[in-house]
Amino acid sequence: MQGLTVVQDLIRYRELLFQFVRRDISLRYRQAIMGFGWAILLPLLTMGASLVLRAVAFKGGAVGAPPLAALAVKAWAWGFVAGALTFGSQSLLSNISLVTKIYFPREILPVAAILTQCVDGTIGFCVLVIALPFLGAKLGLAALWFPVFLLLLVLLVSGLALLLAAANIFFRDVKYIVQVFLTFGIFFTPVVYDPSSFHGLARAAVMANPFAGILVGLDLALTRNMNLAATHMAGTRILWQPTDLIAPVLGTAILLVAGLGLFRRGSAWFAEVY
Repeated sequence: MQGLTVVQDLIRYRELLFQFVRRDISLRYRQAIMGFGWAILLPLLTMGASLVLRAVAFKGGAVGAPPLAALAVKAWAWGFVAGALTFGSQSLLSNISLVTKIYFPREILPVAAILTQCVDGTIGFCVLVIALPFLGAKLGLAALWFPVFLLLLVLLVSGLALLLAAANIFFRDVKYIVQVFLTFGIFFTPVVYDPSSFHGLARAAVMANPFAGILVGLDLALTRNMNLAATHMAGTRILWQPTDLIAPVLGTAILLVAGLGLFRRGSAWFAEVY
């Protein structure tokens, strides 16, 4: 199995993986005025932009705006997605001199980029946890769902990053596609709006996005203390139903298998194509 082989390679080359993560962290913040402050500022900027958009787009009340705590959680999660896909998709090209000259499992590079982003995300999350009670969040036992959705998010992004990193070697315009996706993806993912405002097929279309179920799950578990094993309603509006987990789980499995498989097949040609 491809997945088992990759895991074994990552364990075997764990010291090299650790060195890449250390190097990436050092390079990212070297000579940066704010240092690790960027890990806090970028989610705040995403949240600020979302607040402006919310004030303009939801003035008429046609689509419900999420509470401030929900917006903070989803902005943090989307910031992780944006950073991981940006650096992960560029990881092979950024290290092409190593790829063409030295043998090592190529998966280490995008995985190192994602682990580096996890460090950023951890710093931002620590600040988020402190801020959530002041933003009206209701923390409780439902927060135990957080590791489940976090694991899904990391695996989903990992599969997508592997796929994009390999494709970026063969098609150099992939980096533009990634930027377009990150720029407009926030409008198709419930970051600045609440999918419970939609009904029927409209809500199903929104929740078909694998990122949607993960972000909504993080929001409801961390800020509204909802047990996600049950259905939750607000009047006639569906806040959550267990079937909302189908798209994240299925999407994660498909992208992870496809990403690992295509990356492994393409890795033999990385040096030749470049």
